[in-house]
Amino acid sequence: MFSHSQIWAALDKLAEANDMSVSALAKAAGLDATSFNKSKRITPEGRPRWPTTESVAKCLDATKTPLDEFTGLVQGIHPIRQMIPVIGMAQAGAGGFFDDSGFPIGGGWDEINLPNVNDSHAYALEIIGDSMVPVFREGDLVIVSPEQTPRRGDRVVIKTKSGEVLAKVLQRETLKVVELASINPDHPLRTVDRGDIEWIARIVWASQ
Repeated sequence: MFSHSQIWAALDKLAEANDMSVSALAKAAGLDATSFNKSKRITPEGRPRWPTTESVAKCLDATKTPLDEFTGLVQGIHPIRQMIPVIGMAQAGAGGFFDDSGFPIGGGWDEINLPNVNDSHAYALEIIGDSMVPVFREGDLVIVSPEQTPRRGDRVVIKTKSGEVLAKVLQRETLKVVELASINPDHPLRTVDRGDIEWIARIVWASQ
């Protein structure tokens, strides 16, 4: 049985995970903005006031949060999802969407609520082509983390200075070149001069 304080703390964490105040969360759920105010969590007589099941359900619907994730919040487990911008491969290849380190800049993209990768700069790219078949297929979304250092054997996204964006496997690195493999054996190993690479970032999650 969960306690009064655990339920309210979970609602606070739900609001925080979605970059909202508790008042904004209440409004997003179609409730009075003061519904979740801390002053209303205890009655004037000093008795605990609980959020209704209906109000919690509306909050979960408004934030697209599954019930099991909210249960995790009640149990003290930190949020495991975050809003991540979705950048098309065509956009990724055109200039102006990333800084020199591979961090997305600007805005106006669609967003999806996906697993938290502990990187506030993480973003999603849509796979185009068949070089990553059968692991990634055309249309799959991959989450890219610019803050995580890629290692040999990692699946990565690489952008060349010419604007080309590739989803590959990091095969080998030297001071001069980076070797990139495709999971699909029909695609040959590709070697890119290190000086031609604008940035390389690790794929940390993919929709399947």
